[in-house]
Amino acid sequence: MNSIRLIAQAIFCFVALCIAQACAASASGAVAFVHVNVIPMDRDRLLRDQTVVVQNGVISAVGRKFAVPAGTKVIDGRGKYLSPGLADMHTHSESREDMKVYLANGITTLLNLGGATSDFIDQRVPLLNRGERPGPHVYVALRIDGTPKYGQFVITTADEARWAVRLAKTNGYRFIKVYNNLSPEAFSAAADEARKQGLGVAGHHLEAVPLEQEIAGGGFLVAHLEELIYALFKAPTNDPLAPPGDAAIAKAVELLKDNRAFVVADLVTFQTIADQWGRPDVLSGYFAEPQAKYVPFQWRLDWRRDDYVSRKGSLSRRAEFIGRLAKALSDAGVPIVAGTDAPTIPGIVPGFSLHDDLDRLVAAGLTRYQALSSATRVPGDFIVATIHDMPAFGRVEAGNRADLILSDANPLDDLATLRKPVGVMTHGRWYDRSELQALLDSVASDYSAAAAAH
Repeated sequence: MNSIRLIAQAIFCFVALCIAQACAASASGAVAFVHVNVIPMDRDRLLRDQTVVVQNGVISAVGRKFAVPAGTKVIDGRGKYLSPGLADMHTHSESREDMKVYLANGITTLLNLGGATSDFIDQRVPLLNRGERPGPHVYVALRIDGTPKYGQFVITTADEARWAVRLAKTNGYRFIKVYNNLSPEAFSAAADEARKQGLGVAGHHLEAVPLEQEIAGGGFLVAHLEELIYALFKAPTNDPLAPPGDAAIAKAVELLKDNRAFVVADLVTFQTIADQWGRPDVLSGYFAEPQAKYVPFQWRLDWRRDDYVSRKGSLSRRAEFIGRLAKALSDAGVPIVAGTDAPTIPGIVPGFSLHDDLDRLVAAGLTRYQALSSATRVPGDFIVATIHDMPAFGRVEAGNRADLILSDANPLDDLATLRKPVGVMTHGRWYDRSELQALLDSVASDYSAAAAAH
């Protein structure tokens, strides 16, 4: 009798476990992409006819010929290509509308490098990062400087720097961004405290701190590729916009590689500045572009007030140099990440500009795999290396955050396919093409109504 009772209990437990697993799969919104071609981005390769299972917002399995959990939503990927969601690693966007536009463009990770409002950090970011609002996963930096010249949070002593870092962590910031006029003492204290508190460090070249000291210790993010010009080269007084020679490229490669630093390869940003430098006529062209409908009225006013168009000379030689620098860094294995500085630069539209940045990288000589890595695999590596409690992302493999783009063609053959995704997944939520277009349409409609009201 006891043996029968034990057998009955075992059967009951087994059935209960199966039911619990099925319910858990259903409750977590499990999704499976079947018969899909996968670009895993662990290296330059394509996996054909795969099944990718997502549970609780995380990729749980990638492979062929296995059963998906009961209750799973199935997405047929025949003839389609699944790749990681994109990351813009230098933005200043924070509006609800910008978040929708980023998502519709396949961008599932943002690094806001300073100036965000408390409402964005306290209210919007938690909702976004829980998947309760449409948009990317967002990391935010507190920007600190040694003087009020650029309107940053001012830090004058090492003690203040340490307290600023601690307060930043308490208030949800995940990075400290150091700015031009920070003192050596304040910088050293901020960088040391940030690493103790598990925060990342990014920033500009500091006037009072040598580049090699600034990036020492590994994991530092140089916020602009062009910062390397200011750090490693002094332009002649008779030609202040002259580019460095190739010796500066070799030195930059050596310094960044030796110190395991990352750098934002914002080619589109510098090229856009170069295009309008001293040319007032260029601005009107930006407002005529199709994506201009996703730029709010206030930003249009700010763009018109910007002074790049009134500058003298030409940045074209420096723009060409920066392209060669990006290729040299990438070829040498220095980790570069895509970024745009949107929307503070006239002509740089959130979301759309990241695709332009990838195109610029390819035009500079990077392979499509190298360019795509700068917006997928490498940002994931950077976040994991600098903020150790963050889940992995940037690859299509088990354990990674389920940030995914489904496209009609292989992006390693044509990056343009990522501009019109079949669908995007973020935080385990699937947005098909019609839903993505609806997000864009809602933003354009709201902006149009707001502009008319003015």
